Amino acid sequence: TKTECNVGTLWRSAHCFGASFIFTIGARYKKQSSDTTAAWKSIPLYNYKTFEEFMERRPYDCRMFAVELDERAHDLKHFVHPDRAIYLLGAEDYGLSESVLSQCQGIIQINGAEDCLNVASAGSIVMYDRLSKSLNKETP
Repeated sequence: TKTECNVGTLWRSAHCFGASFIFTIGARYKKQSSDTTAAWKSIPLYNYKTFEEFMERRPYDCRMFAVELDERAHDLKHFVHPDRAIYLLGAEDYGLSESVLSQCQGIIQINGAEDCLNVASAGSIVMYDRLSKSLNKETP
């Protein structure tokens, strides 16, 4: 992400929706200012300089999914979230590279989104979808 507001919004959403961590790759932001819930106290933020560095340190046994507008993508509405997952969100100005997409176990896109969403909005929607579907599994 290139702005501190996107990082702060994702951090707040991660805290609200029960994520274990968030991370950035090749951070282009200077500071973080929109985390008004102090999510940093509960959710770690990891920063990696390159995708390769992230791949060397990624959590064990986490399936990786790209969130991207792509003709190969599966609709989030029908997506079944695995117990352990990493969701990669591309930068708004250039998305995820083909080499990154090829290393993912799948590509998902937000149903109804015909244009690129703000990275913080897209990430928040995916986290909400994950939480909502997990709560629905628990309800008889």
